[in-house]
This record gives sequence, C-alpha cells and structure tokens, in this order.
Amino acid sequence: MTKITLDIEQFPCLNDNYGYLVHEPVSGATAAIDTPDADAYLKRAAEKGWTISMILNTHWHPDHAGGNLKIKEATGCTIYGPAGEAAKIPGIDVAVKEGDTVSIGQAKGRVLDVPGHTLGHNAYIFEDQDAAFVGDSVFALGCGRVFEGTMEMMWKSLSKLKALPPSMRLYCAHEYTASNAKFAVTIEPENPDLKAYVDWVGARRAKGLPTVPAILERELKANPFLRAGEPALQAAMGHPGDAVATFAEIRGRKDRF
Repeated sequence: MTKITLDIEQFPCLNDNYGYLVHEPVSGATAAIDTPDADAYLKRAAEKGWTISMILNTHWHPDHAGGNLKIKEATGCTIYGPAGEAAKIPGIDVAVKEGDTVSIGQAKGRVLDVPGHTLGHNAYIFEDQDAAFVGDSVFALGCGRVFEGTMEMMWKSLSKLKALPPSMRLYCAHEYTASNAKFAVTIEPENPDLKAYVDWVGARRAKGLPTVPAILERELKANPFLRAGEPALQAAMGHPGDAVATFAEIRGRKDRF
C-alpha cells in the first residue's frame, strides 16, 4: 500500500500562535489542529482549496478551542477533543483519550494524554508522518506552564513525548523559541548543542522565519525541561537523583524569569 503523505500547512495567527491545517490528499480530508482564530483558518483553507472536515483540539484554552463553533458552523466539521476536559471543549462531538486513534482520511494517528498544562491535555501522534501535534505541552526549548496539573504529572507527560522517535517533528502551538533560548542558556550555559541551537534560532528569527516544528532529537540535547533526567543537570539544580524535583526547579525558575 502506498504511504499517504499529509500536507501540513502552518501559518501564524493571533499574537504568537501557529495554526495548522493537515490535508490528506487522497480523500481530501482536512483537519484543523486547534482553532485559535476561526477566520484565519477558514481563509487559509479557502486559499488552499481545502474544506475543513474535522478539528483536533489539544486542550480547552480559548486560544486553542475558541474558533471551534464558527468553523463548525461554516463547514459542518466533526470536533474531536480530550475526554478529560470534554465539558470545556466548544461543540465537541468525539471525546478521545490515550489509546484511541484518529484518522485524517487514510492517515491514522494515536492520542497521547499529556496533562500538566491542563488536566486533560492531548497530543496527536502521526508516526508514519514523523509529526506530533503537541499543543502547549512542549515547545521548542521549552514546555507549557503547569497551570492545572502537578510538576510530577507534567514530567510524566514530557517523558512520554521524549520516548517518541528522535526524528519526530513537534508541531508546537506557539513561537516562543527566542525567549525560551534566553532562559535555557541560564540553565546549561556550557551545553554545546544548546549554543548551536540558540545561534540557529537567532538567525531564523532575524529573517522572520519560524523555528517550529521542533525536531525531537535536537530538543533532547538542548531543551532543559526534557533534560531533567540528566545526572549532571540534576546535580546543578541541587536535586541529584530526582528528575521530578529537577524539572520543578527548572520550571519554577522559568516562571520567575
């Protein structure tokens, strides 16, 4: 069977969000990943000649689900969202949780529960495409604030994402990388992989280019939030042998940065 290759259209919206339209060319199915700005999504879909047939929400925050109803009214699409916060997802039709699969036409993905930022946060993993739509769970050189969950919960969620294939592209929901980079170098100032990454980010942003998607392999070498299991970093943060406490220390420093 011929492998289906998804067309992923990435575009900026709101202040610093990214919108994603994911199109499966054989069936014509098109998924909106979150809906920060309904008008921007509908406009970009029209420009591409695509019709949004489904929405995959990662979590309930308005800059992720706020455009659901307008897009559904315009297209009649089916809305999928996390079972853990289904009551907060506008217009939800199908509640999904870890172990469930979602299909964009013939392309199949799986659902991961990655709570912490919110209690029901999902990620949608399309292994065949090396594509993971991760919402606000992880960012290039960063991770989401722990608003609703615990530090232990967030570390477990990040550990699930860390275990994905290193070639996985992480389609994060925001362009936060430049500010994340400034913080990351305060945690591991001598990390050569981080130094190279920071230079790359600076060059990209100077040209107005996105730094997303992030490649997991590079994040594992440079993103301090994903490196809380590293003994040297644990020692530097004052919590040898304790990944959760190390992660909590790094997250707390970022919150105050």
